[in-house]
Amino acid sequence: MKKQFMSENRMPEEKRILRGLSKEEVEERFIEGFVNKTDISTEKSAKEIVKSNVFTYFNFIFLVITILLCVVGSFRNLTFLPIIIGNTLIGIIQELRAKKVLDKMSLLNAPHAIVIRDGEQKKILSEQLVKDDVILLTAGTQICADAVVLEGTIQVNESLLTGEADEIEKTPGSRLMSGSFVVSGECYARLEKVGKHSYISRLTAEAKAMGNEEQSEMIRSINQLVKWIGIVIIPIGIILFWQGYIVNGETFQKSIVSMVAAIIGMIPEGLYLLTTIALALGTMRLAKRHVLLHDMKSIEALARVDVLCVDKTGTITEAGMEVAKIVPAKDAENTFLQSLLRDYASAVPDNNATMEAIRDYLERKGKDKDRDSDTDNDSNKDKTAEVQTFMAARRKALEVMPFTSATKYSGVVFEDGKYLLGAPEFVMGNAFEEIADEIREYTKKGYRVLLLAKYPGSDIKGTLTEKPEPLGYVILSNPIRENAKKTFGYFKTQGVAVKVISGDNPETVSEVARCAGIEHAEKYVDAGTLDTDEKIYDAADRYTVFGRVTPKQKQKLVHALQDAGHTVAMTGDGVNDILAMKDADCSVAMASGSEAAAQAAQVVLLDSDFAHMPDVVSEGRQVVNNVQRSASLFLVKNIFSLLMAIFAVVSTITYPLEPAQISLISMFTIGAPGFLLALEPNRNRIEGRFLRKVLLKAFPAGLTDVLIVGSLVVCGEVFSIPASDVATASTMLLCVVGFMILIKISHPMNKFKYGILIFNIAGLLFCGICLNQLFAMSQMSKISILLMIVFAFAAESLFRYLTIGVEGIAKFISSRAHRGAPQK
Repeated sequence: MKKQFMSENRMPEEKRILRGLSKEEVEERFIEGFVNKTDISTEKSAKEIVKSNVFTYFNFIFLVITILLCVVGSFRNLTFLPIIIGNTLIGIIQELRAKKVLDKMSLLNAPHAIVIRDGEQKKILSEQLVKDDVILLTAGTQICADAVVLEGTIQVNESLLTGEADEIEKTPGSRLMSGSFVVSGECYARLEKVGKHSYISRLTAEAKAMGNEEQSEMIRSINQLVKWIGIVIIPIGIILFWQGYIVNGETFQKSIVSMVAAIIGMIPEGLYLLTTIALALGTMRLAKRHVLLHDMKSIEALARVDVLCVDKTGTITEAGMEVAKIVPAKDAENTFLQSLLRDYASAVPDNNATMEAIRDYLERKGKDKDRDSDTDNDSNKDKTAEVQTFMAARRKALEVMPFTSATKYSGVVFEDGKYLLGAPEFVMGNAFEEIADEIREYTKKGYRVLLLAKYPGSDIKGTLTEKPEPLGYVILSNPIRENAKKTFGYFKTQGVAVKVISGDNPETVSEVARCAGIEHAEKYVDAGTLDTDEKIYDAADRYTVFGRVTPKQKQKLVHALQDAGHTVAMTGDGVNDILAMKDADCSVAMASGSEAAAQAAQVVLLDSDFAHMPDVVSEGRQVVNNVQRSASLFLVKNIFSLLMAIFAVVSTITYPLEPAQISLISMFTIGAPGFLLALEPNRNRIEGRFLRKVLLKAFPAGLTDVLIVGSLVVCGEVFSIPASDVATASTMLLCVVGFMILIKISHPMNKFKYGILIFNIAGLLFCGICLNQLFAMSQMSKISILLMIVFAFAAESLFRYLTIGVEGIAKFISSRAHRGAPQK
């Protein structure tokens, strides 16, 4: 459609450039390896997934343990082996399934480019480009390889590469760096450096070599926990073996078995698997809702969000824009205004949503007038003359200034004068109040208003020194999305504050936000008045709607909210959102918007429906809350085994349990219930630090286990109870406490949770009775049974009071820390 407005004097030059490479030349460059493809990727390949699941530190420990048990002939205690193999296989399968889904969706959302080959224009994947290809670059396009401009003028933002937010004009002969993106204008460029030779590839390679800091608090906490456990198990294992074999005079087999039991108890073998599966399932569930995650762990960041920054266009309103009407200013002629706008739209290279809406409107108007003149030619001479004037008008553009986010207007110099089109406040400057009343009736109704004015000054590209003469207003509208109220209502109930950050008039944006049901939408500010960082930081908390915001200010607003202690998500669909998106805790892009924004974001809404945002947040909360809850079960065993090993060393006793018994406890009080609970919907808001919350829940149960089993071992020594009976009674007591913590973390109970509890109790009883030899469960003596019952009742009271005590201490420390924190 835009081509109908292109100036005809450009056509001969376009034909020269539009030939591009031939098919043979492209094939030759493919053979030589000059292809815009690189092996640098942040995603794991299938081979890397298998290696990361198989060749782990703990799998190596399990391999050593297996060899030791085989050497001493204790094959019964290899019951942990199927679980470890199953964990590894399930982890590989789930990650590969998630990768398959992500790869399929990523292909649909992959960067594309418009290339000229054999004189034909076609759209292909950026990876299929070769050196010397000629491509067409338009507003919103990310530059996919180092290139040189052949024809046309564009404004480029290189902030993702240089950190500088200023827009740079690129004219024929100018160099373009891959990774930057086009803000406005249109040009043809020839690719010079592609693939691994391009600037962005070299930069990415350096960043990958340096490594990336883990952004997911949950994964970071689990990594930290596993790291410390991995450090302590080796020296503890050596000490336990030395004590059992040398100090206590146990057999070599008994010493090895006891040491292995302690080490297995300290390894959270299922925690990594649980986390991987939960993230993979969450990713696949979101994929079914047309949500693409560039990183599976990004759903955790969005689940923790308490401030959501959104743009007006494409988020609150539909992505499409349309011209409601064109209104002449005082003493201006409507016919002259429309013909001037037509010539203006023909001259400027901008192809953003605003200019496309103006072109569509003018084309419809022209067709309507042409049709009306044909049907009523004799009766309306004046109307025919008006049509001829409108259709024939063709001014020659002498100079063009594309729209930029910094100036908020574009400009064209015709033979009869210089003209500007853009935001009224920026075009008129200090004289804006002279026209404020004329446009206020439209902005109050939520319309967006552009001003077309004649500029009497000498230079449209510099600072406007003269007062422009208003000619007319373009009244634009964006219908509010049907589900906007419901979506923003959800965030209100979840305690997530919404900030609307837009480049449009603040009064207009405020009205649109109010109609969409955003709380405190009446609190708006013109970002043009926020000329210092102090004002921006002060406004971040005070206001809900920010209008006339520049890309750099969006970034600063995100920083201000983060510095105030908020977890910030930024949504956007345009190149002006990228600066803020890359610095937000989580970034969300609409696939229908700029390709550069979609590639920079962590989350992409493939159908551009903002109503999916509650699904993304809910999915993230389910993953984090359920992993957090289930992690408490895993850590109970780890805390018990660590403290019990220390108790055994200090009291010079042999570790009382066998590996098979540890496997039985893990299976029915940790593994199975943990994975089943992870499937339950959990939409609660995430609060507190992951590791702290997990340890607070697990510590009372772990300490109860140590005190009860330690006391039972001492009683066994006093009453000369066989070690096998003590081990069996200890196993049952640990299962009792395991079910106590399971009930505790499952509150409030429902049918699903009761089903999990009953299933695991039944499974435990079946294995303990029918497979007693496999799991080293002996026939206990009467005194052993009596002691087990007494300690079981004692365990309930001890667990309850320890829980109350630990929670009380945690609240006291938290309140002291809160009172001691500096007031903002």
